[in-house]
Amino acid sequence: MRAKITYFVTAAVLVVYFVLVGSRGVMLIEHGTALTVTFGCAVLVLPVIGVWFLWQNTRFVTRANRLAAELEAEGGLPVDELERTPGGRIDRDSADAVFARRRAETEDAPDDWRCWFRLAVAYHDARDTPRARKAMQRAIALHEGRQPVRN
Repeated sequence: MRAKITYFVTAAVLVVYFVLVGSRGVMLIEHGTALTVTFGCAVLVLPVIGVWFLWQNTRFVTRANRLAAELEAEGGLPVDELERTPGGRIDRDSADAVFARRRAETEDAPDDWRCWFRLAVAYHDARDTPRARKAMQRAIALHEGRQPVRN
């Protein structure tokens, strides 16, 4: 729950920032000189990119949470079997062992979104966020019946 609250607060702050930056861009354009119109257009690009990025991330998180809920209802969520250090961090060797099992499971059933979801969790536990995100995107695409992009 804490992660959701943090996400929504951050998103709200970003939206306020985008509105403020956008209003400054419009003010520069309204000033009317060639220089201010150029700067105003350049300033307006930033909120457009930011809104697009925020929208894409929100869609990704929503879809991933939907998959997690469906997998939980089926009883297929991965069990946390990782060993932890005294400080609470995940033991690297333990994460690697779980990852190897999840990768083998995914290789055996490459068209099963459930396997890709569990692989994404294993990547995340192994601290490989870019691959975790790609595996989750693949799980989402398979779940939605779309052909996933090959990497």
